[in-house]
Amino acid sequence: MNLLFLTPQLPHPPRQGTAIRNWGLIKSLSARHTITLLTFANHPPEGLEPSGGSHITPELHAACQHIETVLPPRRTLANRLRDLFFSSLPDLAHRLASPAFNARLEALLQSQTFDVLFVEGLELAPFLLFTDHSSITIFDAHNCETLLQRRAFQTDLRDPRRWPAALYSLLQARRLARFEAEICRRAHHVTCVSPEDAAALRALVPTLNPHVIPNGIFLSDYTLNPLTPARPYTLVFTGKMDYRPNIDAVSWFANSVFPLIRRQIPDVEFVIVGQKPTKAVWELKNIQGIVITGAVEDARPYIGGATVYVAPLRMGGGTRFKLLEAMSLRRAIVSTTPGAEGFAVQNGRELCLADTAADFAGAVVALLGDPAKRHALGEAGHAFVKQYDWEALLPGLENVILSAKA
Repeated sequence: MNLLFLTPQLPHPPRQGTAIRNWGLIKSLSARHTITLLTFANHPPEGLEPSGGSHITPELHAACQHIETVLPPRRTLANRLRDLFFSSLPDLAHRLASPAFNARLEALLQSQTFDVLFVEGLELAPFLLFTDHSSITIFDAHNCETLLQRRAFQTDLRDPRRWPAALYSLLQARRLARFEAEICRRAHHVTCVSPEDAAALRALVPTLNPHVIPNGIFLSDYTLNPLTPARPYTLVFTGKMDYRPNIDAVSWFANSVFPLIRRQIPDVEFVIVGQKPTKAVWELKNIQGIVITGAVEDARPYIGGATVYVAPLRMGGGTRFKLLEAMSLRRAIVSTTPGAEGFAVQNGRELCLADTAADFAGAVVALLGDPAKRHALGEAGHAFVKQYDWEALLPGLENVILSAKA
């Protein structure tokens, strides 16, 4: 079949959750289908934009028959404030608004026939509302964004210093509920990453029947030998560090959990790995024992070098690629319950779950002192993650395409 994918950024190299999922979908389907990709990129191929210069990897070229890129739009603070106060749409619907992207999409749809149009994430969904096409549309909901903002509101409401952010999330959740429901109704089929997200989407549209296609990884990409930790004990967190749930996670861990760990293990080190750290994240390096790397070429060596991988997430939705990566590299993991949502894991079997600062610190300290337990968790996690290899997930994805065309 002839498939057209719309993605918010180049899916390869896959350095963050959105790209990891999109690359998994595209690479898996490319063996049996013809893929065209329309995406945003800061460095589009020569000739497509005046500032060209190809940054498309050979792997992505091999997976796609045709790739077109558009420069991402620039939004000023004034634009955001205008949209916040005078638009009925959520902020996310404005984030990638681009006449150039819409024109390129229209040209593609007029120049050839696509069997299925994949819209990857709610940021790109507005293009569905203003485009005439005969393709079957699959909206791939990477998160139930309404649920994500509701959880952000509940988390920030606990701290008076975060009340402005809580108010923002409350406003966005109300707008998202209307917008997300409209997109789900417009799409021919909706896919999501977990049963929990499927239930949240059905709460918005009771007649909806989302297909669950879990987040996956290519296990063959996770065979490197772990690095030797820089210190005797190393705790690692990875993620895009301008993403609100990740910012909250490392801030809570650094200020509420990490001091409890250091009281018992003074030389412990917490390494925060990921691109685009905000000012609030960078300031955490002033806490003794905390290291912030910023963007790295490959996060896998850092995950593989962790004595314990931590996922102290208190908000968000979907499922976390970071857990799949840590399990693939046989790391012992301590996560909050929200951080492990969507995975049928059991506390103490594939990982340890803890939701208060004291419990989280206690679980980390116990693992740091128990190599046998760390090994057992790592092996159980590795056995568990095999079901999330894209080779295992591909039949379910193919079934969605076949049902879309039926």
